[in-house]
Amino acid sequence: MHTESTSAGESGELRRVLAARHVSMISFGGIIGAGLFVGSSVTIAAAGPAIVLSYLIAGAVVLLVMRMLSEMAVALPHVRSFSDFARVGLGDWAGFVTGWLYWYFWVIVVPVEAIAGAQLLQIWIALPAWLLGVMLMVVMTGVNLMSTRSYGEFEFWFALIKVSAIIAFILTAMAWAFGLTSHGAPTWSNLVSGGGFAPKGSLAVLAAVTSVFFAIVGAEITVVAAAESREPVRAVARMSTTVISRILVFYVGSILLIVTIVPWQQIVPGKSPFTAAMTAMHFQWASVAMTFIILTAVLSCLNSAYYVTSRTLFALAARGDAPKSLVKLNHRGVPVRSVLMGSVAGLAGIAAATASPQGVFKFLVNASGALVVVIYLLVAFAQVKLRRARSEAEQRALPVQMWLYPAASYIAIAGMFSVLIAMASTPSMHADFYASAVSVAVAVIAAWLHGRRRAAAA
Repeated sequence: MHTESTSAGESGELRRVLAARHVSMISFGGIIGAGLFVGSSVTIAAAGPAIVLSYLIAGAVVLLVMRMLSEMAVALPHVRSFSDFARVGLGDWAGFVTGWLYWYFWVIVVPVEAIAGAQLLQIWIALPAWLLGVMLMVVMTGVNLMSTRSYGEFEFWFALIKVSAIIAFILTAMAWAFGLTSHGAPTWSNLVSGGGFAPKGSLAVLAAVTSVFFAIVGAEITVVAAAESREPVRAVARMSTTVISRILVFYVGSILLIVTIVPWQQIVPGKSPFTAAMTAMHFQWASVAMTFIILTAVLSCLNSAYYVTSRTLFALAARGDAPKSLVKLNHRGVPVRSVLMGSVAGLAGIAAATASPQGVFKFLVNASGALVVVIYLLVAFAQVKLRRARSEAEQRALPVQMWLYPAASYIAIAGMFSVLIAMASTPSMHADFYASAVSVAVAVIAAWLHGRRRAAAA
């Protein structure tokens, strides 16, 4: 993230050491996780083959939000912090709220992913899940303390494994689906054989959009990483046109092929549908291979969560919205105290998950459930306001512009409000919606109090 030149003295400035390959793979790493490899089984079971439409709808909304970010990035090249786009467009309160909600969302990801990784490791290592989770966190803390480039290298290779696995799966599955290797086994007929293409009805397809939306968020990590890339504006501008479109192909393509190869009724919620498809294609080693890939995906998300929490806290501190001591960098350009704060919060999460998995920890997780939608909404409102304030000549000069403005911007905003309404209307998501509302209320009140304190000091 970016610090203003006034903070470059005592605090230093984040170094631009990430190459283009790092930034591209960081986007893949943030989005392609266990939500695709395992979580997609739940959505397939909920909507049947028509779940492909749910992925298309959710992906289109996220794509529009990323395009908004790209436009703001080229229009405001001095802004590097993800939360500062909302700050410039809507005011300091929006930067405060966006930054802290974003930090909270990712700091909850740390213990969740650490525990998920620990449970996978228990297949090979007979140790308690909490101990393995702590060990994973210690390793990732070390990686992020080494240097920004170390994080970038680890994330590059983690993401490369995931991307390579998905490409290999898509090519293999396409050969099966088009009859090159299936030897007469049913393929495309599976899309309609189990009660039709949408066996649960159109409402189930729309309801599944909510779950899918949360599975594919994370592309905005590119904005965070761009502050430490060699070409920050170009890195963000490319995000909406290349990386996101590829991710949509990966998600939609792989899910379509899965429901083509395996009848949707045979997908077991909570178990990898990729394993089911590979087993159907007679790859007997599929379970072991997918366990390794899922573990890689989990470690990638854990690595990214550490990075995002530390840089978000760093940006908040640089703006005076968090203790100034968190801005301090070591000689390698790493905000050590911000990294350690994320580590401490993650350890507290593991302690809560161990002591009260259905109480305190469940509430903490639920309280982060809808935050990304709220954050994206603030970013979208900021884009609309900034666009209105810009002259036509200034707008024409931008190399990246929001598609079909203002219609596309309002469609994205309406889509995100629809996700919130769907959460409030779906009994299984009530806990997430109302607990998240508490988080938002706390952040707004804190922003108001913080604003009053700064005004009094001024």
